[in-house]
Amino acid sequence: MIIRETCVAIWDALHAAVMAQPHKEQWKEIADVFQQTCQFPNCAGAIDGKHIRIKKPVRSGSQYYNYKKFSFVLFAMCDANYSFRYIDVGSYGSRSDSAVFAHSEFGKMLQNKALDLPEHTALPGTTSPAMPFVFVGDEAFALGENLMRPYSSRGLSLARRVFNYRLTRARRVVECAFGILANKWRFLHTPIHLKLETAISAVKAACVLHNFVRARDGYNFYDSLTHSLQSHRPSVVRGHRQGAAVREQFTAYFMSPHGALPWQLEAI
Repeated sequence: MIIRETCVAIWDALHAAVMAQPHKEQWKEIADVFQQTCQFPNCAGAIDGKHIRIKKPVRSGSQYYNYKKFSFVLFAMCDANYSFRYIDVGSYGSRSDSAVFAHSEFGKMLQNKALDLPEHTALPGTTSPAMPFVFVGDEAFALGENLMRPYSSRGLSLARRVFNYRLTRARRVVECAFGILANKWRFLHTPIHLKLETAISAVKAACVLHNFVRARDGYNFYDSLTHSLQSHRPSVVRGHRQGAAVREQFTAYFMSPHGALPWQLEAI
């Protein structure tokens, strides 16, 4: 009871202060940091879902069962400073990342254009076309106007391989954030032996404490090198035509004189 009440109190006290939804100008600031550190312009965040291992909840059937035994999902959107800007905790471990995302408040707000993202902006060094601000994820997510995922790995052209590399540079920040979280709050390294509701509260408390400590102490790269939070197995999710057009524009830009990196061809 003490653990649960304390975790709920930590979440209630810190959530609004360290994980408030960004407004338009803050989205621009997040995108500026992604451009400076990851060289991916118009990127508003990186998304991913992670398994949090637990003991089997009572009368849960197979809802929390997956290839990592029993778990629930921590879905997160991170900025380039490795801070969580949004989390959704507690979805069934049997669900895919795309299903968790689609049913989350963040996914619904993105779908309904309710995130207060900035207006379309031309990429650095260009004047047209005006490009949307996007979130980057792995192949488990559906492609959309504001959501970029890699190309399928089969028969990739050079330009598409470069795009996948550039997207991975931006997407890896959420993996690093999960690594820092697990290494700082080490109960995440093993299955959590708490009631389901208490385990969810503990993970939410750890996430806001992560942001609090991150803002106070800064970021240590070596903290992110290993972690035990397990990724979902990716599943193929089809995208729509508008998202494909945006991705092709990014692909062309990354091969242009304004958008190419000197080392990108060697890196792929």
